Amino acid sequence: MSTSRTAPARTPAGAPAAAPSVSLTPILVRLKLSLLRNGLRQSSGRTAVYVASLVVSLLFAAGILAGLIALRNVGHAGALGVLVAGVLALGWAAMPLFYPSGDETLDPTRLVMLPLRPRPLITSLLLASLVGIGPVFTLALVVGSVIMLAHGAAATVVGVLAVVLVVLVCVALARAVATANVRLLTSRRGRDLAVLSGLFVAIGAQGVNIGAQKLFGSGAGLSALEPAAGIVRWVPPASAMDAVRAASEGSYGRAALGLALTAVALVLLLWWWQRTLTTVMTSPDSSTLQAVEKDSARKQRSSEGGLQRLLPDGRTGTVVLRMMRYAWRDPKSKMAWATALGVGLLVPVVSALQGGGSIYTAFSASALLGMQMYNQFGQDTSAFWMVASTISSPRDAYVELRARALGLALIGVPFVTVVVVGAAAFLGPWSAFADVYGMSLALLGAMVATGALASAQFPYSIPSEGNKNFAPGQGAIAWFSLFGGMLASAVFVAPMLGLLVWLHVAGLHGLLWVLLPVGAAYGVGVAVLGMRVAAPRVAARLPEILTAVSKG
Repeated sequence: MSTSRTAPARTPAGAPAAAPSVSLTPILVRLKLSLLRNGLRQSSGRTAVYVASLVVSLLFAAGILAGLIALRNVGHAGALGVLVAGVLALGWAAMPLFYPSGDETLDPTRLVMLPLRPRPLITSLLLASLVGIGPVFTLALVVGSVIMLAHGAAATVVGVLAVVLVVLVCVALARAVATANVRLLTSRRGRDLAVLSGLFVAIGAQGVNIGAQKLFGSGAGLSALEPAAGIVRWVPPASAMDAVRAASEGSYGRAALGLALTAVALVLLLWWWQRTLTTVMTSPDSSTLQAVEKDSARKQRSSEGGLQRLLPDGRTGTVVLRMMRYAWRDPKSKMAWATALGVGLLVPVVSALQGGGSIYTAFSASALLGMQMYNQFGQDTSAFWMVASTISSPRDAYVELRARALGLALIGVPFVTVVVVGAAAFLGPWSAFADVYGMSLALLGAMVATGALASAQFPYSIPSEGNKNFAPGQGAIAWFSLFGGMLASAVFVAPMLGLLVWLHVAGLHGLLWVLLPVGAAYGVGVAVLGMRVAAPRVAARLPEILTAVSKG
């Protein structure tokens, strides 16, 4: 790839002709599509999962689009449209840091060795970023909001401009934030800081949840959104959406101001993006300078030695110790564990602060910790080949899965116990402690079972570098594995739920205590069953699993 160069006015006789100008945009778009296509070619199952995910996303976007259009003549719809644009911008700013798309073409560190100038590069990257499910989903929401608000020819013209500006601002914001933080997220200490940032995002999401409950719980309808919209409408790109409302009401000066604010924000974002891109592509980092990090093994040797003495000998103890080291040393594993523990504890606390919570919110601890069992082999990244070399039979695969489940249980069971006890103490009633605790253990066991099955059937790579949680072309597999496994866990835990409902309906409240031992035994049993079923699949699909998890 090369940047466009201006040809000289005259070429000396006999000299070679100047190279024709080449646009980067089609090259990056084709590269992006090629990465996606090559990722899907690895297996027909991966293609089916991606197509299913695409169809579901498009149907969901179409449903939201239809809902927004249905609110066209509803009062205070302008407040909803403004907040939709604001939430979209916030999501685009945060998602690249914690749930990136895995697009290698948008990682500027991959282009530092090429003779590319930042200004034409950001234009091509911006246009290439418009290819994908996320931009299409955003476009559907923005178009629906404009149709909801636009009344008259002038408002329609303003709405078309607003659609272009809002989508471009969202995409440029995501790319600028990702570029500004690429060095932070690829460094060891920076990725550790991202763990804390992830917790802040989780806490912020709970704050939004509380605010939404208070707004819509008042019974005031969309008018309850007006106070928040009154502030957000001055913040780009929500100001462009408010311009559509203003144009519909005949306030053309206010509409022009709203569009101007968003246009200025887009220019400033591109300027910031260009400066950070220049810094990334010209300044040295740990890959070009001799970087020496202090070895922390001596600091942890004594503590790990104590833990190792408590673990059983053989493969089981080795695997558990490896999981603990990943959770402490690997930034992405640390972020996943910290988020699960933080949010699992936060949900009951927030419910208690709201005053209307329930002890049943303690189920969040089991659900979030159970998710750590998913994509077990992908967490090993390319190092999984060393594990695969020790698996020669379904028995070896079962012992490996059982040891990983034991490592999860060593943290999960005590944590679930603390959360349930705390929820019973602060939310009550204590009479529900036995059934909630038993159901929580059953749910944890069910998620261990489905996690083992998902790890065998839908493995995907977690790149060790960058801020990506899956390799290009594997995003649909990751989401399908997670949400499909959660649905399967709900099916597995249905017998326990049926027993709980039957005891309540039959008035046998004195027998609810049996749910605790039954739930614990059921959780262990279903976990063992799931690992027994998954073990032969792991042994049979080792080459395919190794290829999938080593992709990044």
